[in-house]
Amino acid sequence: MPPKEPEFEIRPGRRARPSRAIRRLVIWYRRNAAVTTIVGTASSSASSAASAAGSVAGSVAGSMASAAGSVAGSMASTAGSVLNPLVIDPLRRLQQSGGEELAAIKRGDRLWVAVDGMGGDHAPGPILEGCLKAVQILPVRIRFVAETAAVESVLAELGLSDVLQEAVQQGLIELVPSGPSVGMDDEATVVRRKRDASINLAMDLVKRGEATAIYSAGNSGAVMASAIFRLGRLKGIDRPAIGALFPTKDPSQQVLVLDVGANMDCKPGYLHQFALLGSIYSRDVLGVSEPSVGLLNIGEEECKGNELTLRAFPLLAAEPRIRFKGNCEGRDVLSGTFDVVVCDGYTGNVLLKFLESVGSVLLDVLRAELPRGRRGKVGSAFLRSNLVRIKKRLDHAEHGGALLLGVNGVCVIGHGSSKALSVVSALRLAHLAASHGVMDDLHRLSAQEETVTACG
Repeated sequence: MPPKEPEFEIRPGRRARPSRAIRRLVIWYRRNAAVTTIVGTASSSASSAASAAGSVAGSVAGSMASAAGSVAGSMASTAGSVLNPLVIDPLRRLQQSGGEELAAIKRGDRLWVAVDGMGGDHAPGPILEGCLKAVQILPVRIRFVAETAAVESVLAELGLSDVLQEAVQQGLIELVPSGPSVGMDDEATVVRRKRDASINLAMDLVKRGEATAIYSAGNSGAVMASAIFRLGRLKGIDRPAIGALFPTKDPSQQVLVLDVGANMDCKPGYLHQFALLGSIYSRDVLGVSEPSVGLLNIGEEECKGNELTLRAFPLLAAEPRIRFKGNCEGRDVLSGTFDVVVCDGYTGNVLLKFLESVGSVLLDVLRAELPRGRRGKVGSAFLRSNLVRIKKRLDHAEHGGALLLGVNGVCVIGHGSSKALSVVSALRLAHLAASHGVMDDLHRLSAQEETVTACG
């Protein structure tokens, strides 16, 4: 449909200039420097405007059309110099430590990671797909543990046979056959009966030193049980904890919340140990020199809370190995004030599941509240990239998984609904934890805890 008014006004004896509509758009572009898609739009508008002006004015006004095109082109270049497009790489968001694709990864730099290929709601398809992507951009090699029949079925369904064969020939992926797997609805103790389940065989690879870390998106209770039975707890640590990374208002900072589901009922001593484990992880992996620790509570005052938090507070306050900043209210979890937040597993899991829904809900609310009509559609189109970035910052798939702290090995637990992107992010987390000396510091901590317990 032709525009209601010409894009360029051509008056006799005067230089061609952009119409009022184009001038309004240029002003809008300059006022909204966060819009990242404007450069391409401005350039295409400039070229289309020049051609339109040329067709309207004909050969007589050809020079005017060319001048108009140059004017619009300069506007586009000016906007481009101000509005540099942002390149969003989901791998960079996880730890904010640089997620560039590794063009040339030396074979000796790759670490072996054991992957439970049968863990997850949609396994083994998305898990295998994520592993194939991960070995191309991360310094890892993968021992993929899964049922042979299930893998063959997925390869035929997704058409990944050639890609997998190439990765196997390059030594990037090794297939390890397993027995009947642990279902998502099975009891955690089933890992003792199904000795050849994929999760158990993957844990054994870490125990024997044939892998530096393990990743599983399976039944979290079964993963924790298998980790305790096969890898064992660190000495001096009573209960392992699941630590999840939450985004904050500062894009370059994340907060580690633990426990988020491993221990429904906790003792004050458990929270004390969670704080020590979280501080080591935050320092070694996230690069925080002196992590600040907060105790999740209903108020900032020391006298607030239930029996658990009231008894845990003095333990944390008296611990010289952490920087305890007091109670952390729910509204302060994402504020960036704290680097580590400790709580019982019941509360932490509710908090985690709530955060997982925020991204999609917020995007739906913004879409519903955007103005209607032509102006609303134009504004929505330009804000789309911003809304997508907001959703990604709050999307659990961007973080991939949570680290099980307190067991004698690097263990990453993924979400049951993990897709390929989540798997890649989780494997990057596993590589970071395995390559940054986390286990060395955790072993030193367990030795200290054992000494304190013996002296006490």
